[in-house]
Amino acid sequence: MDIIQIATHLIDEDKDQPRYQFDEDSLQELMTSIGELGLLSPIKVRSTHDGRYKIIYGNRRYKACSTLGLPTIPCIVSTLTDETEIYLEQIAENLTREGFSPIEEAEAFNKLLNDPKFKSSIKFVSSKLGKPEAYIKNKVDLLKFGKAVRKLIISGTEIKKDRLTEEQLMPLKDLAIEHRDTLALIVARDEMFVSDVKKIASLFKDKDISDNTKGKLLYKSGPELLETWSVFRQNRAEREKAAKAKEVAKEVTKPAKSEKPEDQQKEAQQSVAVLTVTPLEDRLQRLIANLPPFTPLTPEVMNSYGAIKSGEKENFEQDLDVVIGILEKHIAEWQKVRALTNQAGGSD
Repeated sequence: MDIIQIATHLIDEDKDQPRYQFDEDSLQELMTSIGELGLLSPIKVRSTHDGRYKIIYGNRRYKACSTLGLPTIPCIVSTLTDETEIYLEQIAENLTREGFSPIEEAEAFNKLLNDPKFKSSIKFVSSKLGKPEAYIKNKVDLLKFGKAVRKLIISGTEIKKDRLTEEQLMPLKDLAIEHRDTLALIVARDEMFVSDVKKIASLFKDKDISDNTKGKLLYKSGPELLETWSVFRQNRAEREKAAKAKEVAKEVTKPAKSEKPEDQQKEAQQSVAVLTVTPLEDRLQRLIANLPPFTPLTPEVMNSYGAIKSGEKENFEQDLDVVIGILEKHIAEWQKVRALTNQAGGSD
């Protein structure tokens, strides 16, 4: 592989190459290194019909050398002419470099798959770049999100405020477009774990929740959405439990078809007795199912009382009295039940 010196003014950048974002601080560091040690790694170019050269890879090194005013740049001259092969080589080179962003990678794969100039299959791209088909598909799926979300996507798995990892976005990628981006921005703002994002995504995929309700949920914070998911799941479990008990009760009370109907009847009555729930147990279970998980009011929430408009404070205080009154009645009733259980325990 021959390396030759080519005049800097004869080299042109490839504006269609996969990588187009360059960190200024990183470029400055490279310029300092080249100024002190020279360019240690040559760039790769191909000749064009007018006696000039176009870069295949090494745009950042070219920028640094050009800014420093170097008269020549060490180059490897490629003999490739097939546009698809050249673009694949550009991607392969950038995959080994730091700073190749997930979105640049996604756009490069998407271009290979959908640009009429390439129109490659995902299987072909996978075999050429040594990347699993699922890896390529997940990258392209990042393009489902809007520009505001794409700007926040970073490499790696570390969760940062107002930033998004690919793992955080994957559970949201197949949601309806009217929910997808807003939820992604909530996830970024509230630094949500991937496991929590999956729970929220399941809430918005649930067909039992209306679109109108889902629209209202978009005004909640990440922690509030998790609380909603928890309550919804708990309520559904209670409903399923009750429905299952009802079905079992129907089965065990069907007319017996054995040779000893009196035995079957007795067995059914015993089964029903086991399934019978007292009114007190029923009331307690329904109350538990409808109670939201306890979340302490933070100082920030408490202090927001001062922001309530003076004309609305009276309504707020009336609502507060209603809530406290209802809760106090509940507590008084269930304290009576507790006293009964204590008495029963003492008599045993």
